[in-house]
Amino acid sequence: MKKKSIAIIMASVLLAVLAGCGGKAEEAPAGGKDSKQTVIKVALNNVPNPPFIFKDDKDNSVGYTVDYFKELEKKFPEYKFEYDLVDKEAQILGVDTGKYTLTGNLFKNPEREKKFHFAGKEFGYYITALVVDKNRDDIHSLDDMGGKKLAPLPIADALRSIINDYNKAHPGKEVQIEDIEKFVVGDSLKVVANGKVDAALLNVNQFEEANKKMQLDLKVGGIVSKEPIFLMYNKQQTELAAEFDKATEELLQDGTLSKLADKWLGVDFFKDVDSVNEGYKFRQSK
Repeated sequence: MKKKSIAIIMASVLLAVLAGCGGKAEEAPAGGKDSKQTVIKVALNNVPNPPFIFKDDKDNSVGYTVDYFKELEKKFPEYKFEYDLVDKEAQILGVDTGKYTLTGNLFKNPEREKKFHFAGKEFGYYITALVVDKNRDDIHSLDDMGGKKLAPLPIADALRSIINDYNKAHPGKEVQIEDIEKFVVGDSLKVVANGKVDAALLNVNQFEEANKKMQLDLKVGGIVSKEPIFLMYNKQQTELAAEFDKATEELLQDGTLSKLADKWLGVDFFKDVDSVNEGYKFRQSK
């Protein structure tokens, strides 16, 4: 009986351990003999996305997102943050299966919200802008794009939803746009440069990076919007998300995130779009 009881107990313990593996944080030694830290496994994009995350000349990961996580680390010494740089598909699959606790720099959409738990508080924004030929001065906003052609975008792309919403709200003044299967920044810039379209809608920083490499005579005509980016968690991580939401709000209220935005983007993207637009123009004139 004793052997049978021990076997039952061991089986129960094993089942409990296995049940706790689905997306939950793990515990790891934290230096002290009895102290432990909870491991937070973070998946970040391995594709350079300056100024949010990229490699410096010493092959270290740097950028706004990296600094944001450093601030979270300061607030949560009880957690051990471990980072993996992987492609977007691996990020999403890894969080879904529990390999990773969370990932960042993602837009919310209905499909993702069904499968994952999103932070309630955004930790930053992508700034979207209309890119035009440097000699054009007639396009500064979507209101100037009525009847004009925009560089193609995939139907499911987050940027495309901006255009779809605008066109629904402005019947008779729709922006002309064609569908493509895959969005490539360089391709969008090329069709603007060769005059096939009037403008392209892009993330400002993606444009600046690509324009520098391609050496095209293009410019930002105007800032269109700022799109919030969030941390995305495994469905089970609601308590952790609430903790990080509170910390993110504190970092916003004490000015830390605004300082990081100004450091890495040259503008405080937590301000309204008009202020961001003016800040961007000032930055460009320096």
